[in-house]
Amino acid sequence: MNDAGLKAFIALIPVCGLFAGSVVIRLRRKSTSSFLQFLGAACLVVVVLTHVFEALRVFPWTRWGSKGSVGHYLDLLCAIVGVALFSIGYLIHAVKMPIDKKMK
Repeated sequence: MNDAGLKAFIALIPVCGLFAGSVVIRLRRKSTSSFLQFLGAACLVVVVLTHVFEALRVFPWTRWGSKGSVGHYLDLLCAIVGVALFSIGYLIHAVKMPIDKKMK
């Protein structure tokens, strides 16, 4: 395995933690912000799994890592959407949180 594969496996740990946390929040609160955070975290998991698949050479027909390939655009799109949705969901949650909860 190359360095990129090792980095992808290392990145899988915090992203899975982020995803697990968003699942717990989603199960406790059925709100728009928790749903956006969940979708954003799921997109980030797809990004990391794309890099893992690239390192392991899974689905070679997608030409992972090549510019202009399906894997390259899937990775880019999911990264942009994931960061945007998670950030927006967190921002909505932070704005809607009552002030007395922030003080505790």
